Amino acid sequence: MRVRVNGTPVEVPDGSSVLAAVRAAGLEVPTLCHDERLSPSGSCRACLVRSGPAVVAACTTPAAEDADIRTDDETVAATVRRVVELTVERLPAGALDLPTELAAVCDQLGVGPEAFDGVGQGPGRGLGRDDSHPYVRLDADLCIACGRCVRMCDEVQGTFALTLVGRGADTVVAPGTGGPWVESACVACGGCVDSCPSGAISGPVPLPVAAAPTATVTRTTCGYCGVGCALDVHTSTADSNPDTIPDPMADPMADPIPDTDGPAIVAITPAHDGPVNRGHACVKGRFAYDFVRSPDRLTTPLVRRAGRLEPTTWDDALALVGRELTRIRETHGPDSIAAISSARSTNEENYLLQKLMRTVIGTNNVDNCSRICHAPSAAGLTATFGLAGGTNAADDLDDADCILLVGANPTEAHPVIGARIMQRALNGARLVVIDPRRTGLARVADVHLQGRPGSNVAVFHGLARLLLDNGWVDEAFLATRADGWDELRALLHEYPPEQVAELSGIEPAILAEAARLFGTARKPSIVYGLGVTEHAHGTDGVRTLANLAVLRGAVGTPNGGGVNPLRGQNNVQGASDMGALPDLLPGYQKVTDDAVRRRFGEEWGTPVPPRPGLRIPEMFDAALTGQVRALYVFGEDILQTDPDSGHVRAAVEAAEFVVSQEIFPSATALAADVVLPGASFLEKDGTFVNFDRRFQRVRPALDPPGLARTDFAVVTAVARALGGDLGCPTPADALAECARLTPVFAGISHDRLDNEYALHWPCRGPDDPGEARLYEQEFATPNGRAQLAALPWAPPGESPDTAYPYTLITGRRLVHYNSGTMTRRTPNLALVPDEHLEINPDDALRLGLREGDLVEIASRRGSITAPGRLTDDVAPGEVFLSFAFPDVAANLLTSGETDEVTSCPEYKVTAVRLRKG
Repeated sequence: MRVRVNGTPVEVPDGSSVLAAVRAAGLEVPTLCHDERLSPSGSCRACLVRSGPAVVAACTTPAAEDADIRTDDETVAATVRRVVELTVERLPAGALDLPTELAAVCDQLGVGPEAFDGVGQGPGRGLGRDDSHPYVRLDADLCIACGRCVRMCDEVQGTFALTLVGRGADTVVAPGTGGPWVESACVACGGCVDSCPSGAISGPVPLPVAAAPTATVTRTTCGYCGVGCALDVHTSTADSNPDTIPDPMADPMADPIPDTDGPAIVAITPAHDGPVNRGHACVKGRFAYDFVRSPDRLTTPLVRRAGRLEPTTWDDALALVGRELTRIRETHGPDSIAAISSARSTNEENYLLQKLMRTVIGTNNVDNCSRICHAPSAAGLTATFGLAGGTNAADDLDDADCILLVGANPTEAHPVIGARIMQRALNGARLVVIDPRRTGLARVADVHLQGRPGSNVAVFHGLARLLLDNGWVDEAFLATRADGWDELRALLHEYPPEQVAELSGIEPAILAEAARLFGTARKPSIVYGLGVTEHAHGTDGVRTLANLAVLRGAVGTPNGGGVNPLRGQNNVQGASDMGALPDLLPGYQKVTDDAVRRRFGEEWGTPVPPRPGLRIPEMFDAALTGQVRALYVFGEDILQTDPDSGHVRAAVEAAEFVVSQEIFPSATALAADVVLPGASFLEKDGTFVNFDRRFQRVRPALDPPGLARTDFAVVTAVARALGGDLGCPTPADALAECARLTPVFAGISHDRLDNEYALHWPCRGPDDPGEARLYEQEFATPNGRAQLAALPWAPPGESPDTAYPYTLITGRRLVHYNSGTMTRRTPNLALVPDEHLEINPDDALRLGLREGDLVEIASRRGSITAPGRLTDDVAPGEVFLSFAFPDVAANLLTSGETDEVTSCPEYKVTAVRLRKG
């Protein structure tokens, strides 16, 4: 529609607000309660303008065709000025000297002490401060009751932790519990900090970011979970590199590395134009960055001499790596060396490491940690649809009217996506959660299917049976775009609700309600996590879950949200995309394909080994038998994160030579013969691929500390020490080479990403925008049709019995990330200082346990002790632990049972016994 702003014609989309029309005209009006991420409030009245004869709040008033909008009306301007004067009248002295939005508005309007008695000059209202939280500080005297923080918490995060209290001019924000902020429901996403216009709520830096001497803002991608949040890293000119090398065994909570010669992080803020996070973040991405200068950061190479790791030079460390790996290769053959790549490092670094193994060492013995988390996703999605990634972009969640969330706890493990799912549920979308635990989203779900661990396939078949029985399948879609319907239909007769109840413990009526919600939805979406994949039949779980989307015709069509795995680490998708896999080259091209191998060999100048290499669990078994003599572990703490860690330690000890490329003295690094200090994601140049197949740039905001090098440089140097040349001088060169060899990445480059910000793969050429939603024309299977899977349920690899009657489930927690390597070296440790065992109160009563009592948890492989926490979030007979704390080594307990297709471990079902410690 066309409107006039101060007499100038402007075109704006239908439904635009008056404020949007004013901004489209290149003008601004003051705002204090407005944030583009929130619904308009109009409470501050600072954006008053004249529209025709009326004076309206620009943010809440819809623009009308031919409206005559005036921002230059003197009477209205005087009213706005008086409104702002009254807003700031009782603020304490110095309030308008802070570099805040409020101060900028006052400066724009000429509001200050000289213009209005008492403005910003008083002693304050005596409303107090709250400094109890390590990341969020409240100075109530600065609060102007605009409500932005409350709406941010409600409308974006969905935590509802804040409220406005008091009356009249003394109305201020406060935690909804009424106690200290640190004891509230706040999850420290930082949304309130980011939105506050007055400085009342601030982060760890006492003043807003703008108050710090910021020299540079670097746009990068978060290095925690796989959501792929865009972050702005604010660095000052203050120094941050150490002039002395700290003791690598130092106390991680000691004073940080002293600043001497480099930039320092002042703050990290979410990018408002971030394509996935849209100006939102979580406690880890927003605040947990102090680890980069932790006193025990590895800043120099270490080599083992006389049983002890000692500092050395890069030349000495690399020479030793070159000599030992060359000796082992020449004595025992290239397959006696194996490498584990890093899902936390960039695509370019993963590409380089797999190329090192295949061209310089001469083996396909390379794998990455997707093996122990999402390998069943790659296998299952490829078998069903043709490509090893989720089918839809995150944006499609916005249109879903039913979300089936399975085996995932995104409000803790993927908080930004968890918040988006929460908002969809609060705004009317139906939410069905399948999870043995009562997670945060399970609490607000329309239906929670709380089945026993290991029952997934039976539950998915039960839902499919009900879709069939009630006529909720898309027969036309099945006829034209899918194979295997007859076989699946025959199998589903074995899974009536009563049989599913026997296998899973889910009542038939609850299963039926879940099927009804999913079966009658207009745009259903499936989102799942490790609770589907980390099972002995994880690939079967992915395939039978995918059946549900195919039966509804809800994949590859405009009316469906498809099937989308939530990747646990920042670059799990990308590490596999880049070919850090024993049987697949970059782009999931089979190493056994002669034509593919020939193409890579011609580009690389050396033949590619034809035989698939070892998977991670097979590497450990081979080390124990002497088949593998050397392990190169890049960015993984396998002694803490891999299952049956006693078995893993025995494998590491059996190997003749172990290299650990790390940023901290992890358990694996401390067991290595050579430790090569690498870089964190805040010090890297390259790209990550997030959970919805989106390539995004990673840019260095800092230099690695001390003598540490980027991991790209380290892998390049290792190749040279072995007499090789990887031929990729820069990360941009590595991605360009990968694109030349990989059709699905052919259109992706650093230059494009610098200009276009993000690109989904497949992206097959320089003009291809990428495919955010897959399979709209046909599936990528050999015949172009989806392949339904008629796979019967099978029991888990390990089940409770009389000796070990409880089931242990492992997973993540909000505050700590994975093994806690990074987050335990930040103030996050103050929020959650230790691990605890979640146990149902009924079980605790039978065992004579009270809250906080020590509990010994024993499996067939070992025992550990942890304090108990009583909660009905876990069902009777089940307990839960995370693996973030080395002193509660959950993976000492987990079994060596693996998925029969991919060798992914069964972390989600471990039989244990409990007794009071």
